[in-house]
Amino acid sequence: MTTDQIILFSLFGGVFALLLWGRYRYDIVAFSALLIGVVLGVVPTEEAFSGFGHPATIIVALVLVVSAGLVRSGAVHLITRTMVDSSRNLGSHIALMGGIGGVLSAFMNNVAALALLMPVDIQTARKAKRAAGLSLMPLSFATILGGMATLIGTPPNIIIASIREESLGEPFAMFDFAPVGAVTAAAGLLFVALVGWRLIPQREDTVLEASEIADYIAELTIPEGSDLIGKRLIELEETANKTDVALLGVIRDGKRRYGTAINTLLKEGDALVLEAKPDALDEFRSSLSLAFSDKQREDRLRAEGDGLDIVEVVVPQSSRLVGRTAQNVGLHWRQHSVLMGISRQGRKITSQVRNTTIQAGDILLLLVPKATGNDVTEWLGALPLADRGLSVTQDNKTWLAIGLFGAAVGAASVGLLYLPIALGLVVMAYVLTRIVPLNELYTHIEWPVVVLLGSMIPLGAALEDVGGPELIAGGLVALTEGMPAWVILTVLMIVTMSLSDVLNNTATTIVAAPVGIQMAEGLGVSPDPFLMAVAVAASSAFLTPIGHKNNTLILGPGGYKFSDYWRMGLPLEVLVVAVSIPAILLFWPL
Repeated sequence: MTTDQIILFSLFGGVFALLLWGRYRYDIVAFSALLIGVVLGVVPTEEAFSGFGHPATIIVALVLVVSAGLVRSGAVHLITRTMVDSSRNLGSHIALMGGIGGVLSAFMNNVAALALLMPVDIQTARKAKRAAGLSLMPLSFATILGGMATLIGTPPNIIIASIREESLGEPFAMFDFAPVGAVTAAAGLLFVALVGWRLIPQREDTVLEASEIADYIAELTIPEGSDLIGKRLIELEETANKTDVALLGVIRDGKRRYGTAINTLLKEGDALVLEAKPDALDEFRSSLSLAFSDKQREDRLRAEGDGLDIVEVVVPQSSRLVGRTAQNVGLHWRQHSVLMGISRQGRKITSQVRNTTIQAGDILLLLVPKATGNDVTEWLGALPLADRGLSVTQDNKTWLAIGLFGAAVGAASVGLLYLPIALGLVVMAYVLTRIVPLNELYTHIEWPVVVLLGSMIPLGAALEDVGGPELIAGGLVALTEGMPAWVILTVLMIVTMSLSDVLNNTATTIVAAPVGIQMAEGLGVSPDPFLMAVAVAASSAFLTPIGHKNNTLILGPGGYKFSDYWRMGLPLEVLVVAVSIPAILLFWPL
């Protein structure tokens, strides 16, 4: 081994030891290792920060913004209310989401498939009042597994096909990977849904705080031309149950109706009286295309600014609101804001929300112009609750958001656009159409994840440049000399998997595929099973958050530690080897 190889292998060993220890945050560890590599001369100075402009890093950042746009536009609500039921047990939910993710990732980039489904999974976890970390890792693994089934599902398959064409004169076809890839993916999905999620540690700090959010009494209005006109209130019960909203009654002509209101035929301008949490209230409104309690004031607010925010405030005894109504105090004409709901624990509210006398201790849900929440709160003399990340779903832009995302993924899948460029165009379109407000553009990016990727990519490239992978490959050839073909195939898979957990799976494939062909030629057997083994193994990066972009994407939202991945990833990799080796020998005989 050369000095540079020793230094780089030592750096990687130190990084993984510290990350498994977990005392220091992963981005600090990775960035420190990069700087040490530069100082010791194993990472060229001019390449030190190349990882921050690497396509993998850019894709991760862009996907997080696109996911936020899909949430804000109501696309996620559309999927959750049509395909996902938060009342399902966790295993059934993981099986359903994993199945959807696996099928999608077979025909589109698996990063894009996760980008579409990740916010759906987080939303479902919030409604089910459980940690998103219990289902995000299974979803990530499912989308990685699904990509094995087709030529376009994952980059290693494309590379394997091109290497086969260069070496043997003919590439693999679109569905040549399906017999082995589909069987392996199905086995992996079963493991993930039945056993794997139970191996993920659950922490107090990752459990969503939905149960702590107060329920509000609120009103939503039936707008002109609504499909609900002429329907009975009871017909809305199914949507209300799915979104965790309680229907309390109807207000018509200023009079509130209870009891018999359940069979009342709804009219334009009727106000539905609801009890719900803020996110459930917004999802119910978006699902049925309802207006806020005061449609005219809402329209004026939208016309005046770049968008709307939802803020929660507590009313202290000293507030100017105590003993007065929102209408009396001039909330709209003075502060351009609308009172959406009131939370008053243990006490009934019997009048219209905007005409209800506010009491000390009430919690108010306010609709305010974008970025004015602090000013409105201060003017009211109220106290802000901790920021819960509430936002107004722009349900009138749902299909626009889905269409832009779908067009970009389609263009990238057929090779018209490079994926980072396609995602970048989606982000710019979301900003220009105000699906994602400009002042929120960078708040949705998990910057520690970006630093992790940006730091590790130059280190991986340096290891490749000094012949680290070739050194491992040479040792592998010597180690397996004289062994049966199926044993050599198994060893090749295990080593390729190990490399893929550390290096980019594209780089791993480029190194491992020629080694597989050399092994097959030395044994006098067909190289196809060895290429298939490399294709499956290079995609099976389940032990670390840096082995695959999907694993990196969920690191922040799932609240994971670096050491969490191997708990489910290690048995899954063992299962992949155990299932795929017999499948390869069956469908691609030696």
